[in-house]
Amino acid sequence: MNSRILALLATSIATIIYGVTFTVAKDVMPVYLKPFGFIVLRVGGAAILFWSIGFFIKKQAIEKKDFKRIVIASFFGIALNMLTFFKGLSYTTPISASVMMLTAPILVLVFASLILKERLFLKKVLGVVIGLVGAVILILYGNAGGEGAKSMMLGNLLVFINAASYGLFLVIVRDIIQKYNPIIFVKWLYLFGFFMVLPFGWNEIIIAKWSSMTFSIYSKIGFVIVFSTCVTYLFNLFALSKLKPTTVSVFIYLQPVVATIYALMVGSDSLNTVKIIATILIFTGVYLVTIQGKETTDK
Repeated sequence: MNSRILALLATSIATIIYGVTFTVAKDVMPVYLKPFGFIVLRVGGAAILFWSIGFFIKKQAIEKKDFKRIVIASFFGIALNMLTFFKGLSYTTPISASVMMLTAPILVLVFASLILKERLFLKKVLGVVIGLVGAVILILYGNAGGEGAKSMMLGNLLVFINAASYGLFLVIVRDIIQKYNPIIFVKWLYLFGFFMVLPFGWNEIIIAKWSSMTFSIYSKIGFVIVFSTCVTYLFNLFALSKLKPTTVSVFIYLQPVVATIYALMVGSDSLNTVKIIATILIFTGVYLVTIQGKETTDK
């Protein structure tokens, strides 16, 4: 099996893990473990694993001037990103959350144009508008008339903030990530992130219903820490070393498909007209934003 096929297989597995994570994490929250407590476990566990892997990586010193950027990146890529995602997921549904995450590529384009002064073309601007309209519809009407609609609205809004935070993170680290070994970079990223999320989740760790958790619940917590965080990162890292970034990024669009199929299979979510319309609008927006044309030289 050649390296390209292995890379495609790796990013496919990562996509499946991401898609399943929406429902797996939802099974744990908020009954057994509150969202912020779950984040402390996730970030702390990932930090331990990445620092352990780091012992087998050739040492590389981080320049002092880059620590400030890593701290900022950790805030947007770990703390704000994960706290808003898990809190939002505890209020909304797996399908809505996975669809909302599709706004990330659109928001990356917006931040890149504002911060990096990248040129915007009409087609991409149209894609941003259409995609964001879909996001607004999902936030406001994703569970219109249903039980807990207000909580659903808040949940979708928090997941949107999570997508915006992640999009900003990608723009911030675009240059610095190329200076260091990815494992060296990410172990510091998660270490700083752990200290940022600890104040928010420590009390929730203490009051967690540990004694009432079944083996299945503990397994799902472990799945999120090991597979949803560490394995997906390493698999995507391997894929990026063999494939073009644009090829790897396409797989993010499969996450809602996987999340929807799994959520419907286990009966944790359902489809409605608003979700379908919002999904179509967001997919259309992402397509217009990411498609390459004659007017752009994107690689």
